Amino acid sequence: SGAGVADALRAAADAGELGADSTVPMVARKGRASYLGERSAGHLDPGARSTSLLLRTFAGRAR
Repeated sequence: SGAGVADALRAAADAGELGADSTVPMVARKGRASYLGERSAGHLDPGARSTSLLLRTFAGRAR
């Protein structure tokens, strides 16, 4: 859309946070949390959260 890198990173960070938040009701089927089964529902996926934090950091440093 012609946005600069900083704007694109901010949009990615916003989307990443929404995406990470959407993992809370999910049941883990793959990865380390999969052994928890249904008990994994109600918890934020740590990989999604760490990725959203990285994006927010990059967005904060972009000019």
